[in-house]
Amino acid sequence: MAAGRPWLTQTVTNFSLKKTCIGLSLLHSKARTLKSAHQHWNGRAIMKVFAGNSNRQLAEAICKYLNVPLGKASVRRFADQEIFVEIQENVRGEDVFVVQSTAFPVNDHLMELLIMIDAFKRSSAKRITAVLPYFGYARQDRKTGPRTPISAKLVANLITEAGADRVLTLDLHAGQIQGFFDIPTDNLYAVPILARDVKEHYDLANLMVVSPDVGGVVRARALAKRLDCLLAIVDKRRDRPGESEVMNVIGDVSGKDCILIDDIVDSGGTLCNAAEALLKHGATSVTAYITHGVLSGGAAQRVASSKLRELVITDSIQATTAVQSAPNIRVLTTANLLGEAINRTSQEESVSSLFD
Repeated sequence: MAAGRPWLTQTVTNFSLKKTCIGLSLLHSKARTLKSAHQHWNGRAIMKVFAGNSNRQLAEAICKYLNVPLGKASVRRFADQEIFVEIQENVRGEDVFVVQSTAFPVNDHLMELLIMIDAFKRSSAKRITAVLPYFGYARQDRKTGPRTPISAKLVANLITEAGADRVLTLDLHAGQIQGFFDIPTDNLYAVPILARDVKEHYDLANLMVVSPDVGGVVRARALAKRLDCLLAIVDKRRDRPGESEVMNVIGDVSGKDCILIDDIVDSGGTLCNAAEALLKHGATSVTAYITHGVLSGGAAQRVASSKLRELVITDSIQATTAVQSAPNIRVLTTANLLGEAINRTSQEESVSSLFD
């Protein structure tokens, strides 16, 4: 019957196509609704971000990236310096993220984190993720002699027993520290942030990435691979803790702009000595890119008066007044990286794909 009526066949075909398009549109709309429902329930955000006192500026920047308000919580001290935490909004059934770097004063900030986790657990939070941009005690990851502790493992146990369900951290001193936790642990890498900044400030054709010691070769190689440049190593001998003596440079750095890469700068002695050694071997300039700027004691002043062209650190540790006033220390933000990792964790999406 339709054979004699081609207009009818065309009409049926158009109707089928229209029906298919409407169906696809409804499916996309439903998908968007389901995603929105995951983020909001009864008009309130399911993901909530809170912060202790260690790095509130970074927490606020993370919340700005996520477009969510920073959670209301009071973390204060009694007259005898006991820490008291009060969560000032409802977190029942929420996906809670606690941003807290365990930097100086390390023990105070660690206790703040533990007590906050306990408060959230007793407030019936659905899931608690400890976000540690800087994980203190990470350098005590093995027995260095008889009758010595493995403090990094102890701290991991404390965080787990306090009630954390997940841990999100940045550039652990040693990757195997992830195994110290009995809960899922994501270790993010700052190399993409550092590499982007290097590309913006240096001529890659004349660049040399340098590891300040043999232990940091893997990290330095990762940066060199991203920048497609050569790699050198500074060989040093440490006579006493906190002091280092540069012995030799492995690789030809003559006429090169050298980039020292490491995860932590504490006293600054290693970096300053490495910079002097590289310049003696003919390097044109030396810049250091370090993830965690601990910079204890007079480290900021030591760096300011050193041969380093610049020390670039991240905001994983809140910069002190001395660091802010140093003319050759610059800070890069990790807020977007941490914020995206938090968002993906909340959405149950891949975090490792951030570094593909």
